[in-house]
Amino acid sequence: MIGYHASHEQFAPGELLDLVRLAESAGFATAKSSDHFHPWSERQGQSGFAWSWIGAALQATRFPIGLISAPGWRYHPAIVAQAAATLGEMFPGRFWLALGSGEAINEAILGQYWPDKAERNARLRECVAVIRALLGGETVTHRGRITLVEARLYSRPGVPVPLFGAAVSPDTAAEVAGWADGLLTVGGDPALLSRVIEAFRAGGGEGKPVHVQHALAWDRTEADVLAGAMDQWAPAIAGGEVAWDLRRPADFDLIADLVTPETLCRRIDVSPDLGWHAARIAALCALADTVHLHCVTRNQRAFIEAFGSAVLPGLGEHSRGTAG
Repeated sequence: MIGYHASHEQFAPGELLDLVRLAESAGFATAKSSDHFHPWSERQGQSGFAWSWIGAALQATRFPIGLISAPGWRYHPAIVAQAAATLGEMFPGRFWLALGSGEAINEAILGQYWPDKAERNARLRECVAVIRALLGGETVTHRGRITLVEARLYSRPGVPVPLFGAAVSPDTAAEVAGWADGLLTVGGDPALLSRVIEAFRAGGGEGKPVHVQHALAWDRTEADVLAGAMDQWAPAIAGGEVAWDLRRPADFDLIADLVTPETLCRRIDVSPDLGWHAARIAALCALADTVHLHCVTRNQRAFIEAFGSAVLPGLGEHSRGTAG
């Protein structure tokens, strides 16, 4: 199915709530939300508290909504488990949670040492084990990279909350496959996406759902779409460990000064051509169960209306679905 990505870094929470309502009415079948403390750029200028927002969004809509979060840094895993359990109890079968190892721009604000990827993955595995045990009704004591003593959740959902693993590389996809109920990854290059999904399935993810967050830029003219994408998303295309290790929006803005339109267009889909976008999305739908569209430009209402009327109907059964 086709989902709408709610970008907290770019829109105030109240406006984002209006946008997710509009997306549902336009025919999007689901939604997902980011969970940042800081935006990627000073020009984006927002970063609401996603956990507060998603409760309001679930109340205001009827479709499923997911959230990607990083336990073990800003949030103790016991708090993540309690928050997920509360949403799952209030909105049975509609909330899913993806767990990742985090980025310094959000998680290093507490002043802790920010470690390498291997250590962050090890911390994530401990957090996942604690969250699963708490959601399963166990009384948990854990002493390791994180500490928890005799904790138990009393308000738990009747329908389990799916815990997805977040991964953007084949190695990480294989790493999360053993514990995850599904995979959340990114779109873009179908060949790389295929390798990520294959690694996930080979590592223990066979038969589990795959969700893709697909960054794109659309506007009515070539000049407008390129200008909008450069303004809002040039800082966020940093690759490798850069995106995980930089600490301030201003640091990402320095990267934006080096990004050319050609570089940006190699990393995200930029075009005013709705048919071209539809073909690109269809290729991703052939690989994944759900594709969440993130239009990185600020013209969200026009994007939702245009894609709802001209793109989603052409995708047929791919644009519909149920929670999973």
